[in-house]
Amino acid sequence: MDGLAELIGRALAEDVGGGDVTTEATVEADARARALITQKAPGAIYGLQAAELVFSTLDPEARVERLVGEGPWREQGGPVLSVQGRARALLTGERTALNFLAHLSGVATAAALAARAVEGTGARVLDTRKTTPGLRALEKAAVAAGGAVNHRVGLYDAILIKENHIAAAGGIAQAIERARAAAPQLAGTLEVEVRDPGEIDQALAAGAPRMLLDNMDEEQLRAAVAQVDGRAELEASGGVTLQTLRAVAETGVEWISMGALTHSAPALDLSLTLEALP
Repeated sequence: MDGLAELIGRALAEDVGGGDVTTEATVEADARARALITQKAPGAIYGLQAAELVFSTLDPEARVERLVGEGPWREQGGPVLSVQGRARALLTGERTALNFLAHLSGVATAAALAARAVEGTGARVLDTRKTTPGLRALEKAAVAAGGAVNHRVGLYDAILIKENHIAAAGGIAQAIERARAAAPQLAGTLEVEVRDPGEIDQALAAGAPRMLLDNMDEEQLRAAVAQVDGRAELEASGGVTLQTLRAVAETGVEWISMGALTHSAPALDLSLTLEALP
């Protein structure tokens, strides 16, 4: 990932500051050790590159061995990553490596659970821009590894006309017309937020290829699917949880966006144990 080394450098600077006083006081400079990171709960692993880079930044001669692939569900957990090198480097990098790996694995796990929940419905689960500032690329990669789908990366790679854009433009038709004229290369990505049957009709009349059905309940979603009748793709959004996801998918929408994949994913339980080497 572009910029990963810089990100790791900032994370280490934040944690280490002027030095790891505890490790430097208690561990000999030439001591060597093996660190083993273990997954302690069911889930999907993602973020090994970030964890590896933490240790190799602190000890360029560290030997890293991946013990698991990224993405597949692991019901029993178990060993994930082995690192041999300077004991001081392993201890200093422990928390930063685990922070990256546990968080990104938590996102991959949330995505995997969501993807499982909609299996067989024809719907796909999308992430959103509700990401941790500075970690979007990593979090979206974790979503994809877990089996869900990446929505737009940022404000620059797709057209998503939302309620406030419509208000500022003077209406749905005006907003769509202006967006197509200003960014014709992105016209195929164009999506417009709609809140009721009247707005759906306006979006259809303007030729919107995709609509965002905002905060609709299951009955409203089914009605919207019937009203559109295949003339545009439909995305359900707003307040969807893992518990309600299947029911939303069964309404017939093609897409379901979930900010919770990134903004509320609990960290996957991981631990690091250290073994001194001769």
